[in-house]
This record gives sequence, structure tokens and C-alpha cells, in this order.
Amino acid sequence: MIDEIELAMILYTQGHKIKHDVVHFIKVHQYARLIGKAEHLEEREQFILEVAAICHDIACPLCREKYGHCEGDLQEKEGPALVKEFLKDFNLDRGIIERAAYLVGHHHTYDQVDGLDYQILLEADFLVNGDESNLTKEAIEKMKKNVFKTKTGIQLLNHIFEL
Repeated sequence: MIDEIELAMILYTQGHKIKHDVVHFIKVHQYARLIGKAEHLEEREQFILEVAAICHDIACPLCREKYGHCEGDLQEKEGPALVKEFLKDFNLDRGIIERAAYLVGHHHTYDQVDGLDYQILLEADFLVNGDESNLTKEAIEKMKKNVFKTKTGIQLLNHIFEL
């Protein structure tokens, strides 16, 4: 079902013609999938993580239209309702949809992380954002110290950014 959700998200972005959004969420999904499996998430938590990774920036097109930009706080504000609407036809139990929407609504909030799925989503999104934003080594080191917790996420961060 993950493949169907991912395809649907690619098609969901069609009207917005933002290739970056598609490429971005595919990269975040791949890192999240990889970290989750390496950290031995249980099957349900892994599924929720992957759904949230696919949907994490669902609010970007709306935010660009409504606010002229898609800063993280706006994505967190607008995203959960969009996730619930997007996932309603996939015959998922309510708990999965609620948790995925919660993660999307917090994927730029680095404190009060309440689960390994949440932690991994933060790490996967940063791995991609750090590269796409050409962050300084100092900024990446700060994120490593303050945010990264998983062995796999730290390993990937060190390797990708040559820390």
C-alpha cells in the first residue's frame, strides 16, 4: 500500500507543477524507510513513518498559494487536515491516519519528540533539507548535537556531510 500512497502523492502535486516537492518527499521517504528498518521499528510504526514521510510536505502548495511561502510553522498548521483528507480513501485505520497527521503537524518541531517514528522523520527530513539548502558545516553539527538521536541517522549524517 505504501507504493499506492506514494503514487497518489505524486499525482496530488500534479496541479502545482512543483517538481522539487515530488523529488523532496521521495528522498525523505527513502531516508525514513532506511532509518526505520535499520532501527528495527515494528511493522505498524514503520508503516506510519513511511506514510508521514510521503505526506510530510503536503501543505506546501496550499501555503505557497495562501501565504506566498511555505515556512515550517505554516506547513505544520495546514498539513494535518490535508493528510486526513488525502488518506481517507486508502482504507487505513483511524489510528494510522491520526498519527501520520500528527507527525506531519510536527515535522518542524524539534522538542517534545514522542516516538521513534517522529524522531526518524525529523532526521530524514533534515538529511534532505541540509543538502538542498547547502547548510554550513556548523549548522549541520548543531543539528547533529541537538536533534539527531538514532545510530543510523547519525551515521548517515556523518557520511553524507563528511563530519
